Amino acid sequence: MPENKPTLSKALTVVGGMLAVMWVLEAIDAVTLNALDSFGIQPRLIGDLPNILLAPFLHFGWAHLISNSVPFLVLGVLIFITSGPKHWFMVTVIGTVVSGLVAWLLSASGTITAGASGVVFAYLTYLLTRGLFTKRIGQILIAVVVFAAYGTVLWGVLPGAEGVSWQGHLGGAIGGVLAAWWLHARGETRSVRS
Repeated sequence: MPENKPTLSKALTVVGGMLAVMWVLEAIDAVTLNALDSFGIQPRLIGDLPNILLAPFLHFGWAHLISNSVPFLVLGVLIFITSGPKHWFMVTVIGTVVSGLVAWLLSASGTITAGASGVVFAYLTYLLTRGLFTKRIGQILIAVVVFAAYGTVLWGVLPGAEGVSWQGHLGGAIGGVLAAWWLHARGETRSVRS
């Protein structure tokens, strides 16, 4: 077995480590009476653009964090193991940036967006669309299983529940599809031409 092959323990260490940072930050936020919440994304404020990179690590309370934790860990580990750490990293970054930009552009004035759900939506749509670009039967089967487990979550890209950032969800979903295209369709096009 190659040394750099992604394993479950490596995936749990990396993705779980990122999740652990979220839990530590929420503990700090609770102790400081929600002082970290202000580092979320405030729409159309140029100075808040850097917060796009911070927002996935911050949550509005324990219930918010808990609701994001299981899908973040399960889908993140699945990507890490089946696509490798570089692709997991790229999906995470693309999902974070696109989700944050869409929330920054489309959210209502006076709101703050934070939480890992945009990244969760990126992970979900990446796993659902990756097989369409690679045409690998194993990845298509993974997409079917993931859709059966988490498909209903996709309704979250539509306006609905108050206090839930459908904008961030939509941006994350777009980011996941863009990541799948960027990492798989473009790569196959380059290898065919060369």
